[in-house]
Amino acid sequence: MNYRELIMYTEIGCFVLCVSGWILVCSTMPTEYWNYSSIDGIVLTTANYFSNLWKSCISDSTGVSDCKEFPSLLALPEYIHACRALIITGIILGFFGGVLALIGMKCTKIGGSEIANARVTFAAGVNYLIAAGLTSMIAFSWYGNKIRAEFVDPNFKAQKYEIGAAVFVGWGGSTLLIVGGLVYCIFAGRDGLRSRSNYIYKSAPYKTASTTDTYRRPPRVVRKGKAILESRDNRSRILRSFDRDAYV
Repeated sequence: MNYRELIMYTEIGCFVLCVSGWILVCSTMPTEYWNYSSIDGIVLTTANYFSNLWKSCISDSTGVSDCKEFPSLLALPEYIHACRALIITGIILGFFGGVLALIGMKCTKIGGSEIANARVTFAAGVNYLIAAGLTSMIAFSWYGNKIRAEFVDPNFKAQKYEIGAAVFVGWGGSTLLIVGGLVYCIFAGRDGLRSRSNYIYKSAPYKTASTTDTYRRPPRVVRKGKAILESRDNRSRILRSFDRDAYV
């Protein structure tokens, strides 16, 4: 396996990681179990509460559940608004990052030269995929830390909650986005430098040849001058022979 094939398979693996992470982050949006009510210290429970960023739900002992959206947008806590904005931003950045990564890959045959493809892949890794993973990671960590802080606070008398499955899935998806983007940056940067050096090395003889061609123009004039001198010598010989014959 040569260097080009190694880069190509690495890009494919990173692309699969990033797409998988993006799908996991997207799947947490409709998931209802971001948190669920804790039964720690409760002997008998008649209902279970769980919610996400958009609605709250309740289920009774028979398993029947009912959900309703939050009644007021402005009455929500600030961390809910921040988590919504961060996750939506991460999903949008991850989408555009995946598109750019697909365009800049070697196996897709899309784009221009090797340097252009390397720059597109590097931009996709740095500006979009890693940013998508970081924004999503901040949102899930903020939400999970809020639940943990309320749970361990002895002065918090309201209903306490546990961290739901959606937060753990979001952590995993954000990690895949960050890891895939970092590997993209490392290999795209090396490949870009290698392609640039090869381009300069291959283009150097062409420049040298063109430069030497420009300096070879004066000898052509010299050849032309020699031709003129030779023609003058021939004409002088003819004249001398003509004078000799005329004298005879």
